[in-house]
Amino acid sequence: MTSATLLTPARTPSRPRGDRPGPAARADERAYIRLLAVLDTAVLAVAILVGYVARFGDEEPSGSEIPYVVVAPGLLLAWLISLRALRCYDDRVLGYGADEYRRVSSASLRLAGGIAIAGYIADVGVSRGFLAISFAVGTVGLEVARFAARKRLHRARDRGAGWSRKVLVVGDTAHVLELVHTLRREPYAGYHVVGACIPDALLAPVPQRLGDVPVVGSFRGIPEAATAIGADTVAVTASGELTATRLRRLGWQLEGTGVDLVVAPALTDVAGPRIHTRPVAGLPLIHVEAPEFRGARKLVKGLVDRSLSFVALTLLLPVLVVIALAIKLDSRGPVLFRQVRVGQGGEEFGVFKFRTMVVNADALLAELAARNETDGLMFKMRDDPRVTRIGRLLRKWSLDELPQLVNVLFGQMSLVGPRPPLPSEVARYDGDVARRLLVKPGMTGLWQVSGRSDLSWEDGIRLDLYYVENWSLAADLTILWKTFGAVLNSRGAY
Repeated sequence: MTSATLLTPARTPSRPRGDRPGPAARADERAYIRLLAVLDTAVLAVAILVGYVARFGDEEPSGSEIPYVVVAPGLLLAWLISLRALRCYDDRVLGYGADEYRRVSSASLRLAGGIAIAGYIADVGVSRGFLAISFAVGTVGLEVARFAARKRLHRARDRGAGWSRKVLVVGDTAHVLELVHTLRREPYAGYHVVGACIPDALLAPVPQRLGDVPVVGSFRGIPEAATAIGADTVAVTASGELTATRLRRLGWQLEGTGVDLVVAPALTDVAGPRIHTRPVAGLPLIHVEAPEFRGARKLVKGLVDRSLSFVALTLLLPVLVVIALAIKLDSRGPVLFRQVRVGQGGEEFGVFKFRTMVVNADALLAELAARNETDGLMFKMRDDPRVTRIGRLLRKWSLDELPQLVNVLFGQMSLVGPRPPLPSEVARYDGDVARRLLVKPGMTGLWQVSGRSDLSWEDGIRLDLYYVENWSLAADLTILWKTFGAVLNSRGAY
């Protein structure tokens, strides 16, 4: 969801799948796809069994002209075929992004619709309850299994293992370095840079490196360079020498080699739903929709925020009372801490938190300024002496932020959004950073699920701006789900 660079696949026609570079990487890829196939088969078998038991129990099914000993395997086989037909095992969507999940859901829903129509036309007496339960359990199970497999793959990629694409980056030196940095920022995406090709005029007779990336050739020998280093993907970034004609010829040269060609345009930090490709005069023009800051979707987001915050406050009331008592017994001072923050449109409001510091914490800040452990405009210190004993525990599990549910209920904040800034920070914003104020600040956000205080100022701002430009209700639900994992891991919480 947070890929900072748009990698646009440029498919080559009639490309054989065999004889591809990087045999070890391809073996890992095939092993991962086989794992998914086994998981899918097991999940669907369990779902069909659950549907049968839930519908019939110990009873003997009646009213069906086809015995369920045939219906069950037939449904399993049809489901697997549907997954294959919707390209749910395509290596271009596996392991990263939301398209894999969408395809799995689409394959299940289309099959369910097809069976419903076919059953009505043929008047086959298969239990609708059995089918409904099987499809409900199976669809959810498939998504959960894919998520678990993906997390396992991401952990392996973070360790430098697991299936990843071996990438040869092509372009000007500055753009190559930028793309390399972007891809390495998210190693779990599975793009491992193994070499670079630069313009002929910049190629030296001695071995060269861009950072720690070896230069393996010039624009004249890109296919040969990819073969030499075992790359299975060529990523083309900006360069004045890579004209449309030259790029088209590169696609022709890569036909039949098993090497994927992807193009990383200068346009960055734009999510897929805002991008539409339209061919005009043989050119694949990319149309980018403007960000949406108001309208019906914003009203729905506000309604969802307030409804969920009300439910959460009701359910968590006993927990809030226990935390309040613990704070009161631990140190002198009020239970709640109200701090002025800046919200949507630059409007100031008071954000509520459980107090985690001593009462004179602001007065002590000047003495600790030299020990700031972050860059940018924020002050963060891992072992801040102003934090109380119970405060460290609350911060570790982000429990100090629960009172912000009241701010969400009042419409001052959202459940998901950029981090709410201090007025002193906003006073030093430049034009780009000020775009964070176009939406309501959030209790959680991309910064929360990506490392919190461990993030640099630059990365935190980049994530906030990405959310501002590309927010969606589906993305909000994903971030809320990931927040639970971030809180449990306690990474970056201090």
